[in-house]
Amino acid sequence: MQIYFVRHGKTEWNLQKRFQGAHGDSPLLPQSLIDIQKLSDFLGETKFAAIYSSPLKRARTTAEKLTKNLGNPFSVKIDDRLREFDLGEMEGLTFTEAKAKYPKQVTDIWDEPEKYDGHSIGGENYPEVIARGKSFGRDVGLQFKQDDKILAVSHGAALGAIMGGLLGYSLPDIRQNGGLSNTSLTILETKDRGKTFKALVWNETKFLDRKMVDSDSL
Repeated sequence: MQIYFVRHGKTEWNLQKRFQGAHGDSPLLPQSLIDIQKLSDFLGETKFAAIYSSPLKRARTTAEKLTKNLGNPFSVKIDDRLREFDLGEMEGLTFTEAKAKYPKQVTDIWDEPEKYDGHSIGGENYPEVIARGKSFGRDVGLQFKQDDKILAVSHGAALGAIMGGLLGYSLPDIRQNGGLSNTSLTILETKDRGKTFKALVWNETKFLDRKMVDSDSL
């Protein structure tokens, strides 16, 4: 069983280099609608048994447009376990503002996840996001058949933790594969009903056919 993980399309806040998190949200950019169509074209005739999404609008809109473009006859399943990392008081701040106000948290969330203390700013810690991601992976692994494919639309920070957890990485190494670009595709596969996963594709963006810039992966 394969999970096609997609990071949502690029938003206005992504372009502004602003933390969105689990509560902040902003509209997709016009370019993102083009990128979502390109991803749909790349997926081509792939048949999905289900499409899941975070409840946040930027992810939900991405999932709904993919569902329509792919001609799937079912609606998107909303799953709160795919919600973005709760970043507490950093949400809504630009990266520069957050670094000035919360320098340790900004450094730790990207570079030393085992030291990151999201509770200190009213947010989540990595183990909490990893736990909900593992729960999602186990559930879909049990629910779907061995040769099924599902698509799940989520967020950059959350997916780094969720997929690292599903791959069995230790907390210090949870982000060892690097960040994820907007509208990127990563495919994980399980052959034991969600107990273990391996990565088949990571952060694929070649189908976007454009030069990637820094704000695409923030």
